[in-house]
Amino acid sequence: MSEIGVSEAKTHLPRLLKRVQAGERFVITRHNRPVVELIPFRTHDTGKIRAAIDDLKAFQKTHDLGGLSVRQMIRE
Repeated sequence: MSEIGVSEAKTHLPRLLKRVQAGERFVITRHNRPVVELIPFRTHDTGKIRAAIDDLKAFQKTHDLGGLSVRQMIRE
């Protein structure tokens, strides 16, 4: 992933956007510190997300922690 300064990003934004559309990723920095990551936009497949949630709920119904809480398990 390439790093680019904020002033250079402002100057070359249209060119950067074309590169991001092609799949590249950039970290925009200010005073050599990361500020933001410029990445391609991905649409969310709500059907896939819903199916994953349903699978997790089904798993949760068939598995238990034997009365322990997650917090108790972490402590142990």
